[in-house]
Amino acid sequence: MLELYTIAHLIFSVIQFLVGVLANGFIVVVNGTDFIRWRKMVPFDLLLCCLATFRIGLQMVMIFINLAILSLIEFSPVPGNIIIFMFVHSSELWLATWLSVFYCAKIATIANPLFFWLKLRISKLVPWLICGTLTYTFLTSVFHRKHAWIISQKSWLGFFSQNATTQIEDISALQFAFLLIEFVLPLFVFLISALLLIFSLGRHTQQMRSTEMGTRHPGMSVYISALLSILSFLILYLSQYMIAILGFSEIFKIKNSITLFCILLFGSYPSVHSIILILGNPKLKQNAKKFFLYSKCCQ
Repeated sequence: MLELYTIAHLIFSVIQFLVGVLANGFIVVVNGTDFIRWRKMVPFDLLLCCLATFRIGLQMVMIFINLAILSLIEFSPVPGNIIIFMFVHSSELWLATWLSVFYCAKIATIANPLFFWLKLRISKLVPWLICGTLTYTFLTSVFHRKHAWIISQKSWLGFFSQNATTQIEDISALQFAFLLIEFVLPLFVFLISALLLIFSLGRHTQQMRSTEMGTRHPGMSVYISALLSILSFLILYLSQYMIAILGFSEIFKIKNSITLFCILLFGSYPSVHSIILILGNPKLKQNAKKFFLYSKCCQ
């Protein structure tokens, strides 16, 4: 018989899955429809569409993990599953990182020649960044499949067996260092771009507050909205790394309520942030309003 927190976890994980798939699917459909209509897609929409696609894949992986942890489906602990998870999750993290870099390059104002060069060329670089990211994450996922599988046994197999054994000592320090660098690199790039953007937006907001127009300045709400969006993005992004660190600690025990909560928190990022992106994007927000109005008319 399922315990109360197990049933609650199942309900919330299904809701999380549906919200994530619907939100990210909405982004893909809107941008895909514009591409079919106009036969072209602007770089930002292309990046957003690719990110939403991988987030749908990540939500599918997460619902599979949740069902397996609750023993509702059979889990086969093979390296192939780790490769899929590594590829989907790493690609999603890198694409989210490039989204932050894109925002920073387009919105922030920093007096630096390198930043000015990036601001002028970021749109042309987007397709190359996407292709390079997918190639890089696929190759690293395949190349490190053995070592990633050995490391993952400490956290993953602990979900399914109390007697799971680990073989982390079989990994050399150099291999572990490579895995750690690959894991932290997107975080490093993201933090630089996000902090630069927060600093720039904060400075602009402060300047607008000190003008004669004060809070009545027409662009004030735009900057505040963008600042709150980036801050929420930063918090959600960092939560992924916090949960990953906890995954190797003694906090994670089989079907522990803390474990199940952390897994839900991990899976909330690709759905919650996608909703924030929809609300912060005029085109997506307008299409969302049309969709809800159409749904009400149909009812």
